[in-house]
Amino acid sequence: TQVWDENNRVVPVTVVKAGPNVVTQVRTNDVDGYESVQIAFGEIDPRKVNKPLKGHFAKADVTPRRHLVEIRTAAASEYTLGQEITAEAFESGVKVDVTAKSKGKGFAGVMKRHNFKGGKASHGAHRVHRMPGSIGGCATPGRVFKGMRMAGRMGNERVTTQNLTVH
Repeated sequence: TQVWDENNRVVPVTVVKAGPNVVTQVRTNDVDGYESVQIAFGEIDPRKVNKPLKGHFAKADVTPRRHLVEIRTAAASEYTLGQEITAEAFESGVKVDVTAKSKGKGFAGVMKRHNFKGGKASHGAHRVHRMPGSIGGCATPGRVFKGMRMAGRMGNERVTTQNLTVH
């Protein structure tokens, strides 16, 4: 959707449902060697949770959740077991980094996947219009270097977008 900022300009935004998340474990430096907070979210049928996880959720005194995520933070002592974290944790105007899985686009060629220019459209181009071109030398080095950009599966990978403003 879109919102208007203070200069009356239209800004494209994505509405995100954040929560309710609940703190299930607080890791400290003296016990675990690092500081982090374990957060659970998503509904699940209690019959589908195994006994070790049931005990883990019972220790935090919360209902079982589908997903468990651990977030490293220096301020882990500020959180308590069973504390709910909702969208109110984000202040308006703050910059955040968003990480998610990108849309899977299936098998894609080099023009779509890596923005290659492609070959000539005419003047003797023989069925090489969308091909990658050369992928390396001949006898030296005698192999294709790792990381060579080629056709393959596109998308369905972890992508981070940095410095997005919270509205």
